[in-house]
Amino acid sequence: QVQLAESGGRWVQAGGSLRLSCVVSGEISRDYTGGWFRQAPGKDREFVSCIRGNGGGTYYADSVKGRFTISRDNAKNTWYLQMDSLKPEDTAVYYCAFHNHRLILSALDDGQNYNNWGQGTQVTVSA
Repeated sequence: QVQLAESGGRWVQAGGSLRLSCVVSGEISRDYTGGWFRQAPGKDREFVSCIRGNGGGTYYADSVKGRFTISRDNAKNTWYLQMDSLKPEDTAVYYCAFHNHRLILSALDDGQNYNNWGQGTQVTVSA
C-alpha cells in the first residue's frame, strides 16, 4: 500500500521561502508522477506543480511559475517543492499527490488522476 508523508509547511512572511517535502513508501515504480496541489479556504483545490519520472519533465501552474521549483530524489523516494518569493495568495493547505506511473501531459493538472494523497501541510504567508 502506498503512503505519502508531507512536511515543511509553516508560517512565513511575504517574500520568504519554504521547502515542502513528500516521502512515498510502498510498492512504487521508478517512473511515478509526483505532484503538489493546494486548497485555500473557500476555494477549490488547484494544481501547483508536478514532476514525472525518467526525465519526464516538470510542470507548473502559471501562478507559481518562476517562483516555485519542484525536484525529486529517487534514492529517497521523495519530491520537493521549493517555494520562493512567497505571496499572501499562496496561503493554503498543500497536498502532495502520487500516481504510480508517468501521467500523460493532458492528465497532469487534474487531481482525479492521482491515486494517493498526503495529509496536507499548512502554508501561511503574511503580508
